Amino acid sequence: MTDETETPSPLDPFKQFFSFQRDVLVLSVAMFAFSLGFQMTSRYIPRYMSVLGAGGLAIGLFGTVGNIISAAYPYPGGVISDRIGSRYALTLFGLISSLGFLFWLVAPALGTIVVGGVTIEPWFWIFVGLFLAQAWKSFGLGATFAIVKQAVPPSRLARGFASTEVFRRTAFLVGPLLAAVVLFVFADFQVGFQVILAVGMVFGVVATATQHLLYEAEDTSIGKEFEGLQEIRDDLRGLPPALRPLLVADTLVRFANGMVYVFFIIVVTEFLEVSLDLGAVTLNPDVFFGVLLALEMVVALVSMPVAAKLAERVGLKPVVALGFAVYAIFPVLLISVPEGVPFTAALVVLLFLFSGLRFAGLPAHKALIVGPAEQQAGGRVSGSYYLVRNTVVIPSAAIGGAIYDGFTIPATSLGYGGSPTLAFALATAIGSVGVVYFLLFGKEFEAYE
Repeated sequence: MTDETETPSPLDPFKQFFSFQRDVLVLSVAMFAFSLGFQMTSRYIPRYMSVLGAGGLAIGLFGTVGNIISAAYPYPGGVISDRIGSRYALTLFGLISSLGFLFWLVAPALGTIVVGGVTIEPWFWIFVGLFLAQAWKSFGLGATFAIVKQAVPPSRLARGFASTEVFRRTAFLVGPLLAAVVLFVFADFQVGFQVILAVGMVFGVVATATQHLLYEAEDTSIGKEFEGLQEIRDDLRGLPPALRPLLVADTLVRFANGMVYVFFIIVVTEFLEVSLDLGAVTLNPDVFFGVLLALEMVVALVSMPVAAKLAERVGLKPVVALGFAVYAIFPVLLISVPEGVPFTAALVVLLFLFSGLRFAGLPAHKALIVGPAEQQAGGRVSGSYYLVRNTVVIPSAAIGGAIYDGFTIPATSLGYGGSPTLAFALATAIGSVGVVYFLLFGKEFEAYE
C-alpha cells in the first residue's frame, strides 16, 4: 500500500490492486470484463429503444424496471452469496447476465407480434433481456462488498474500494470509446449497436469462465440457510444506526438521478442533437456521446484515488457529500445548455468532465456502507441497504419519463404535454435536498474519526 505521507497518485489504486489477495484480484478482473460489456451497451439502450420505436414514457419505464431489478436482486444475491459462496454465486450470475446480452442482440429479429389482440413491439424484448443482463451487476453486489470488506483493514476501506473501483471503471473509459469506434464505422446505428452487443456478450462469457476457474476465495463453504421474510426484517432492523442518515440522503440523490439518467443520451443525441466537428472528421451525436462518457470517466479515474486517500485524512463524509452534490446539480446544467450555438459541444464536454467528479465519492460511500458491518456480514448489510434504497427509487424513471415526454390519461382527453426542462430541474431540486440532509445529519465511520 501507498504510504500515507505520499502525495495521492492515480496509479496508487493499481499498485494496491496488484498487492491484493488472489480472490480480490480475480474478482476485479471479472468486474472489469463485465463493466466493459455494460458500458459498451447499457448507456446506449435508451437510444436503441428509441430507434426501435419506443417513446419517452417507455424509455422511462425501462429505467423503472431497471430500478425494480436493482431493488429486488441485491438482497437475494447477498443471501445466495452467503449461502453457497461467492465463487459459485458469481458464476451463476455471470451466465445469466451473458444470456441477457444475447436477448438484447436478437430483440429486433423477434419483430412485432400480436398476442391475444395485444401488439408487442420489438423494443418490448429489451425489457425481457434486462431481467437477465442485470444479474451479475445486482445479484453480485453483496458478494463484491463482502470480499473487499474481508481483504483490507477498516482504516483502509475507502482505498480498498478505490482500487477495485478504479480498475473496474477503467472499463467505463474503454467501453464507450470502443462503442464510439464501432458506431463510427457503421453508419446505421442499429447494426452498429448489435455488433457492440455481440462483443459485450463475449466479454461476459469470458469473465464468467475466468472468475470460476481462478477464484479460490475462502468463503466457498455453505453458509446458513435463508429463513424467509423474517430474516429480511431482522437484517433491516439490524442495519447499523450510522447508516440511516446516509441511506435517506442517498435515496433522495439516487431518486433524483433516476428521474433523468436514461434521458442523458436522448438529450445529447435528439434534444440538443450536438455533434463534434474535429475538422477532418465530424462525430455524429451517437459517436460523440461515447466520447463524452469516456471523458467523464477520465475525471473519475483521476479523482477516485485522490478522494479515497483524502478521506483517510478528513473523513468519509465530506468526500461522499462532494459526490452527492455533483449528482444533484448535473441534470439542470445539462438541460440548460443552449442549442445550436458554436460552443454547444464545448459546454457539453465541460459538463461531462464535471460529471466525472460524482465518482470521486464512490469508494468512500461504499466504505461508509460496509465499514460499520461485522466482518462476516458485509454481504447482508450492503444487500439490505440497497434493498431499501433501490425500492424507494423504483418509480423515479417512470415519473421522470412522464414529466419529460408527457402522458394522456386513458379514456379521457386529459393529459400533460411534457417538458424535458421541468424534468431535469425537478431532479436537481430533489437531489439538492438529499445533499443538504446528508450534510446536516450524516454520520462518520469510527475508523475515520
